[in-house]
This record gives sequence, structure tokens and C-alpha cells, in this order.
Amino acid sequence: MPLFLLIFFLLLVAYSFLISYYHQAWNRMPVYDPQEPTGSTFISVIIPMRNEETNILALLGSLSRQRYPRSLFELVLIDDHSTDNTWPLLQQASSTGMAVQAISLKEHAGDQTNTASYKKMAIDAGIGSSKGTLIVTTDADCEFQEDWLTTIASFYESTGAKFIAAPVRIRSRSSLLSVFQTLDFLTLQGITGASVFRHIHSMCNGANLAYEKQAFIEVKGFDKIDHLPSGDDMFLMHKIYKRYPDKVFYLKNRSAIVDTAPVESWKAFFHQRVRWASKADSYDDKRIFWALLLVYLVNVGFLIMAITACWKALWAFFFIILLLAKVLIEFPFVNAVAIFFDQQRLMKYFPFLQPVHILYTIIAGWFGKFGYYEWKGRRVRK
Repeated sequence: MPLFLLIFFLLLVAYSFLISYYHQAWNRMPVYDPQEPTGSTFISVIIPMRNEETNILALLGSLSRQRYPRSLFELVLIDDHSTDNTWPLLQQASSTGMAVQAISLKEHAGDQTNTASYKKMAIDAGIGSSKGTLIVTTDADCEFQEDWLTTIASFYESTGAKFIAAPVRIRSRSSLLSVFQTLDFLTLQGITGASVFRHIHSMCNGANLAYEKQAFIEVKGFDKIDHLPSGDDMFLMHKIYKRYPDKVFYLKNRSAIVDTAPVESWKAFFHQRVRWASKADSYDDKRIFWALLLVYLVNVGFLIMAITACWKALWAFFFIILLLAKVLIEFPFVNAVAIFFDQQRLMKYFPFLQPVHILYTIIAGWFGKFGYYEWKGRRVRK
């Protein structure tokens, strides 16, 4: 056991350096000061959806309040084999006064039940029908700031970006599950911003992305990654990064934040996180793999200590002391991110949710490698 403690201590030290690096990068990343767009960038907002009848009206209402000129953007809405009223509602979307294309993936590509990634197929279909210079992707359960598209267009024009990762925030509620996933997501957003700013690895979220249509074409879109059930965001980002390493950015601006709904049950939460974790061993960008491995090993170490503490009191002492150290390592970083997203009020729960976070990380990582997940009524096995 002394050898285990030594190894674990070294892992924790390495982990502290990694979190400190993310923290410094996040703080040093400047908040973008938007300039007035030139009015020359036409944007295609691509939104794949499946069984989203309860979200469509709110989605269209939020998009209709965009201050970006309506003559400069279109909506491309793709129905992915929905079994509810999503498709009939999409067919009526043109009545909003916005330029809307509604595409049925079933009619566009046929009923290809053996495909690994319907979402990539839907995005590809949407881009193929789009007219925009700049592609913006999001999800059907999202809501947007009024200057969302204006800020993205301004950033694109001022930087010449080929790929833009933008901020996503969970609309937190009062339940334990909502608070837990919001805090977890804040951590992921902080790592996303820091890693993209420093170009240390590729990370983003498909609920708020922008990339040049021409760049998508140049890297042949989802070619060679279309067999993977997830990763329409990070895998594409890395393909574009390899071609344009200096033209991939994170847009740090509150007006660019997209709000997304929390999942409604612990089961759905775990399946969502398992889906995200399932990409880990497929990353072409191995830099993120090693970071994820370090995080996983640290959490496994805590679990081993907790189990051992059940019959050795001294190990309970070690567990508590090192858990407090983990909180002290992570808290300043997550708190800085929470301030940006105006969710600092939730940080009072952060120390108490650490044991849950350790357990969830281990389970999601394991099933992401060896198990399965359910998403939108489909079961995907590794």
C-alpha cells in the first residue's frame, strides 16, 4: 500500500499541474469585444433533431429574436427519423418569417438503419443544402442570446477563423441532478476554452459551433469518422485543426452563450455522459487521451482508497485529506468559469458533490469503453 500511496500522490500532483494550467489559460484568454459585422457573412444555422416536438416552438421563437439581419441567415432543420410530430412541425416553420429549409433525413438518405451516426448524416445533408459561407450548428433544446449570431459573425470576420468553439451553459434548476450536471458541465466548458485557447488539444460541444463551409469541404467533412456513433463536433474540429492550426478559436463572450436544457433523469444523464466518453479511444488527437487517462486514474485511486477505508481507519483519514486537496485544486478553476457563466451561486455545492463526481466519472468512463448507451431511442454498443 505505501507504493500505491506514492503512485497516487504523483498522479495527484500531475493532476494539480494540469488543472492549474487550465485555470491560468482560462483567465488569460481575453473576452472578445464584438465589432459591428460587415454585413457580408451569410450564415446557415444547421439543427439536426429527433423527437423534439416539445422544443421546436421555443427554438424557433428564440431564433426569431436574433438581431442579426434576417437576410443574412437561414435555418436548415433536419428531421432524423422522428416518431413524434417533429416533421409536421418543421414543415410549418417557414411561417415564422425566417428563411427555413426543412429536410427529412428519411426521404433524403433513405431508411439506413445500419448507419453508425445519424447525426453526422443529418448535418452533412444540411450542409449540402445550405447556402451559407459560415455553418453554425446547435441543438433543438437550446435557447440563444439576441446577439448570438451577430457576435459569431463579428468574431469570424475579425479573426478569419476556420473553426469556432463557443460557450454552452446548462439552464440549472433546483434539483440535485440539475446542480450536479451544471457543475460538471462548467468544468468541461472551462477545459474546452483553455485547451482551445492554448491549442493543447481539440475540445468543443456541438450545441454551439461555427465553421467555414469551405473548410468542411476541404477536410472532406465526416469522411473517415462517419463510422463512429458520436463525435460530430470534436473529430471534425481536429480535422480542421490539422489543416488550419492557427485558425481554430474559442469565442469567450457572454452574448455567444447558448443555453441548453439539463437531462431529466440520472439514467439519461449517465447515458449522455457514456456517449461522450465513448469517443475517448477514437481520438486522433492523442493529447486529450492522455489528459483523460490522468483524470480517470486519479478518480480510480480515490475509489480504491474509499473501499480500503471500510476496514482500515487510517485509509479513511488519507481519503478525506486527499479529497480536500482535490477540492482545493479544482475549486478556483471551476469558480472562475462559473463567474463567466453567471452560475457562481452553485459553487457552494461543489465540495459536497465530489464523491458523486468521482463515482460517476469511473462508471461513465468504463461503460464508454466496454458498455453501451441509449440516445434518442437508439441503443449503441461499443
